[in-house]
Amino acid sequence: MDFLRPASWEEALAAKAEHPTAVPIAGGTDVMVEINFDHRRPEYLLDLNRVAELREWSVGEETVQLGASVPYTTIMEELRTELPGLALASHTVASPQIRNRGGVGGNLGTASPAGDAHPALLAADCEVEVESVRGSRLIPIDEFYTGVKRNALAQDELIKSVHIKKADGPQQYSKVGTRNAMVIAVCAFGIALHPGTRTVRTGIG
Repeated sequence: MDFLRPASWEEALAAKAEHPTAVPIAGGTDVMVEINFDHRRPEYLLDLNRVAELREWSVGEETVQLGASVPYTTIMEELRTELPGLALASHTVASPQIRNRGGVGGNLGTASPAGDAHPALLAADCEVEVESVRGSRLIPIDEFYTGVKRNALAQDELIKSVHIKKADGPQQYSKVGTRNAMVIAVCAFGIALHPGTRTVRTGIG
């Protein structure tokens, strides 16, 4: 297994273009489990930890642009008002150590049904910004998941950020598991009320 370690976003995109089968790794909370249990043995690992852009976030007038590697701890501490549903979901992610490392990009990339962030992202309504050397595009969250552990990414694309609508109404999240902490969800549910459009969105995992 070869280990690719780009120092910038441009280098990461170039590496992914040259090695389309490379598996991105940042927090590693999903990928490393699969490798440790020998469920996956990729030819290349693409380490994104040196790419500073993926850890950046900004609050706009209507949306929050959340870098793919922004840790769950940051979401809990800094974005509770703008993204209450995702902040609640972040509280349920494994242990403090993993919350300090993991981000929504990993959940989106693996597209595992047990991913804690999925229901909150679906309920909040967002778009996933993906990019390759060919250019960038925004994928609506409803179109991003194409099946169990499958998503709409092309082989040469990487997840850069998520554009999430700021809460304009109540949001809630609940997770059901065999115990209260350090557990993979049996079921998770997110709901968000959007008074501006008189709609209710949900997400179930």
